Parts: sequence; C-alpha cells; structure tokens
Amino acid sequence: MKPVKVGLLGFGTVGCGVIKAFQKNGELLARRLGKPVELVRIADLDIVTPRSIQVDRTLLTTDVAAILDDPAIDIVIELIGGYEPARTFVLRAIANGKHVVTANKALLALHGEEIFKAAEQAGVDVMYEASVGGGIPIISAIKENLGVNNFQSVFGILNGTCNYILTRMTDEGEDFAKVLADAQTRGYAEADPTFDVEGIDTAHKLSLLSSLCFGTRVDFKSIYTEGITRITALDIQYAREFGYKFKLLAIGKRVNGEIEVRVHPTMLPLDHPLANVDGVFNGVRLMGDFVGPVMLYGYGAGMDATASAVMGDVMAITRNLRAGISTRTPAMGCPQASVEHLAVKPMEELVSSYYLRVFAKDQPGVLAQIAGVLGKYRISIESMIQPLRHAADAVPIVLMTHEAVERDVRAALAEIDQLDAIRDKSLFVRIEEGLE
Repeated sequence: MKPVKVGLLGFGTVGCGVIKAFQKNGELLARRLGKPVELVRIADLDIVTPRSIQVDRTLLTTDVAAILDDPAIDIVIELIGGYEPARTFVLRAIANGKHVVTANKALLALHGEEIFKAAEQAGVDVMYEASVGGGIPIISAIKENLGVNNFQSVFGILNGTCNYILTRMTDEGEDFAKVLADAQTRGYAEADPTFDVEGIDTAHKLSLLSSLCFGTRVDFKSIYTEGITRITALDIQYAREFGYKFKLLAIGKRVNGEIEVRVHPTMLPLDHPLANVDGVFNGVRLMGDFVGPVMLYGYGAGMDATASAVMGDVMAITRNLRAGISTRTPAMGCPQASVEHLAVKPMEELVSSYYLRVFAKDQPGVLAQIAGVLGKYRISIESMIQPLRHAADAVPIVLMTHEAVERDVRAALAEIDQLDAIRDKSLFVRIEEGLE
C-alpha cells in the first residue's frame, strides 16, 4: 500500500519529538491507520548540531524547497515558529496542494484568516492541535465532539511558564524576579521571557480558542493583554487570606451578541478546578449549552506532549487521505462563509469584582480619603485587610470590591494615586467566581 509521505520543517525540540514518535511508534501508526506513514524529509537551517535523537542523515536538508515543492510529499509539518518565513512556507505548501500541520499559534493568531482561506480554496487541510495546550486535545474537541454546542465561555491556563512562576510564588512566598530567574535556570522560561510573562503567548492561544468556540474571527490585537510582572508575594498572601488564588487566565465569553476576550492575572476561589492547575500544567474549561462544563487538563508544552498533538493531526489527515477526502472538518470548525462577525466588548465596559492594593502613609484619615474616592466612582467595598507596616513610612491597604465597571475602577485608582499619602502605584486585579 502506498505510504503517506511527510516532510518536517524544523529540527528543534518539538521536531525531535515528532521524529521520536515516527521512530518509536511507526508500526503502531500503520496498524491504527491501515496505511503506512513515512517521514521522508527534515529541513532546518542547522542540520549539523547534535540533537537528542539519532536521525538518518540522508533525510536532512537545509533546502525547504525539497519539501515544499516535492510532489511526492502529502503532509508538511511546520515547527519553525514565528511569523516569517513560516507564513510564506505554509502558504507555499498549500499552493502546492499539500496538507499542513502546525504548532505555530503566533502565526495563526496573526495570519490565520489568510491561511485558512487559502487552504479552503486549495481543498487541503490545515490542522493545529499542538498550537494550544500542548498535548491537550482541545482544538479537536471543540471542532468535533462538542461541535453541537453554543459555547458561552472558554477559560484557560495556557502558559506553563507563568503557571510555574505563580505556583512557586504561592507555595514558597518568593517574589516574581527570583522565581523567574530560577525558572530560566531550569529551562522553564526563555532567556527573554516577554512573550510568556506579559501574556502575549496566552493571547495568541486565546485568539484561536475564542475564534473556534464563538464561530468568529478574533483579531489578536483586539485581545486585552496584561502579564504577571506586577504581582508580588504579598498580593498572593493577601489573596489567600480572602480565599483566592492568582492565575494568569485567558478568558473568552459570549454575552448579548458580543464577546469578551482578555488575558490578565485573575483571582479564582481556592475551590475552583482551575485554581488547582499548578506547575507547568495547562487547563481549559468550556461551557456549552448542551454539554455544560467541560475541563481538559495536561502538559501544556514539552517535546513529547506537543509531538503527541502534532501526530494526532497527521493521523487525522492520513485517515482522510485513505478515505479519499479532505477538509472534512474546516480549520475554523465551519466553512469560511459561515464565520460570523461579533464585536469585541470594550475592556472599560467590563463588570467585575476587584482586588485593590494601595500603599499609603500610615497616618489618620488616609482610609477615609480612599473610601471617599471609591464612593465617588460608585465602587463599594466588600472587605478589607490592613496588614502590618510594609516599609518605614508606608502600609498596604488591601480591599475587595463588589461588582464595579472597569472604567470607574481605573478612574478611581488614577485619582487615588494622586493623593499625597500614596507611596506607590496602586494595583488592581479582576476576580472571577463561577466562570460559567
């Protein structure tokens, strides 16, 4: 039986995982698919540096044309990452009638519309399970098994680096900078961690998840994005006293014909399932009108977990080829003509409860001033902690509010920060309760 032939772009960590899967479980793949699948070419700029896995040197090339323009290759796996030349390579593969599997969430978050349209016109598949949640099968679950549902919400812990840092800060009481440095030493954080700790990586993934869940195109630039760099060990301690835990959360909601799409540090009740997703693990929670709440949990990154998702897509395409079909499940979960246009709710209109932390002089009347400003903006206080003195002339004032409008909270804190008694820029964090 004629084998399905695969070409791999990218000989990095995940690429090595994919090669390992072919080498270790190639016979298993053929048995389950009823058709052999062969990795016939591997392209990378560097094919000299030793890798973690042994490869037949005749498979290696520095020339991507050997894969993209080879009519014998059926599936191209793109694992080089970034925007360019990945975009050019993927579009070239599609134009040559090849199916594409990618783990590149950044590419799809910015250029997904162009790529998916090109794939639909060419009659080929673009699959991207590994782009969100590592080995967690969330993309296929939304497109396939849960496809009958109107989704009200999707919430996710989608970045293992941030989750590892926040978990260490919670368990050990250490501050952000120290834990980040240790995470970099251990290989859990990049030398330049900006994409992770500023929430950009999570926003890329939310763009894809919310587009799928709500049947719309979510522009990555429309996602409110905020990282974890201002969260301190003190904030984590105070949150625990209130009964909450900090997580960097991707939040997508569909409400009254609009969608909310936002990434930011969020306080979750200690008993919420996502609050207990710790370390480098990821978790995604969906709410569908038929299925109700569904949560998927697992490794969000890593060579083997991500390779598992890549190979799952290769297997899906191979099954289609064996049956003589393609594009059975569109990349967006529905044909391009069926994609809706839903407006993104402005962040300043968000209604939420808030955690507020203010550093002020330890002197009479300060709390009354702060409460007065909050009252002016229709923000009511639910509870308060006034811990011990933090510095020689400052004490933290920590408040939990009832539901308020984000516009009002921002305006109130801007005014509070102008008070003579305030010693540092105030912090506010949004609180999510039921996440339904």
